[in-house]
Amino acid sequence: MKGMFITVEGPDGSGKTTQLQLLANALTKKGYEVVMTREPGGTKVGNSIREVLLSPEHDEMTPRTEMMLYAASRAQNVDQVIRPAIDRGAIVVCDRFVDASIAYQGYGLQYDLEQVVSLNKWATAGVTPDLTFLFDLSPEQSSHRMKERGQLDRIESRNEAFHQRVYEGFLTLLQQNPGRMVRIDASQTIELIQDEVFDITIERLHERGVNEL
Repeated sequence: MKGMFITVEGPDGSGKTTQLQLLANALTKKGYEVVMTREPGGTKVGNSIREVLLSPEHDEMTPRTEMMLYAASRAQNVDQVIRPAIDRGAIVVCDRFVDASIAYQGYGLQYDLEQVVSLNKWATAGVTPDLTFLFDLSPEQSSHRMKERGQLDRIESRNEAFHQRVYEGFLTLLQQNPGRMVRIDASQTIELIQDEVFDITIERLHERGVNEL
């Protein structure tokens, strides 16, 4: 029996990474096999690419180069981690996936959306999420949280107009994918969000017939 592929998306500072860890812990306690990964990263190759992508030293990087590096990291993650785990019946929870590239490179950098989708279709080799949580946080709230967090990476350091376009891109994706994507109000408390995410996940797992070990 195949497992399930869950992704979390949202603006920087939305708390998605914290919730990903909480969800993985809760599912593990319930007896599920859970594999956590992230993008860019998730593999040795991917982590090396991540360092290049996020380093402020590479501010000369073009949108096309950025898009291809994200896709390269994603291809390695799919081949090495995501697909094998799903095939053996595990639940994969991934911090960002294709939706992030569409929002950040397509909408944020205003790169051709068709090319972003086409490249990522090749990179993912048919692997798509079964469930995506979109952590909805306004650009203003996101900016405030990131400033509180301290040093920003190359992507986080981009201007307000970029982050506004990214936010609008995520909302567009939410409208286009009502079955797969679920909106989570990221301004709520960590505990409320944790309960909501867990309840929805368990419901979807039961619908798919994915059982505990």
